[in-house]
Amino acid sequence: MGVEEIFKWCLTKGRGRKHRGVRKIKPDIEEGRNHIEKALHNLRAMEHNIKGDFTDWAVSAAFYAMYHSLLAILYKLGYESRNQKCTINTVEHFIRKGKIRLDLKYIAMIKSADELMGTNAKTLREEFQYGTLTKVNKEVLNELKNNAKEFVEATQVAFEEMKA
Repeated sequence: MGVEEIFKWCLTKGRGRKHRGVRKIKPDIEEGRNHIEKALHNLRAMEHNIKGDFTDWAVSAAFYAMYHSLLAILYKLGYESRNQKCTINTVEHFIRKGKIRLDLKYIAMIKSADELMGTNAKTLREEFQYGTLTKVNKEVLNELKNNAKEFVEATQVAFEEMKA
């Protein structure tokens, strides 16, 4: 399925009282800003976990820093998401439609192949959150840390540039 088909599927899953997709809401800049703050909080948690040698939790914090950045953008656009795949896809949909000025490389950072490990931030997070491994390769961790910081910074700029 392509980006358009997934977006339509996500909107369908967004129907009903307890939805599991994306739904159109009134734009909420304040909630968007709250998600930016959560992203920054998660970056601090990532750094704290790296310093404390809890590298498995640093992976989760890095992923959620990126994820909350995307949620911020959706709230400003007037969308609510309760599904990670839908969040990522919906932001990609709006980048492709020209409503968000954000390079698609940031979508790739969170969803597509990472050259160092052949995986992505979401997959890494799932491996370390649900698996038994507690140590992350330093090169992989360093790249993920740098990507997460760049990602959050770029999405903050995109958020501020967007019209509500």
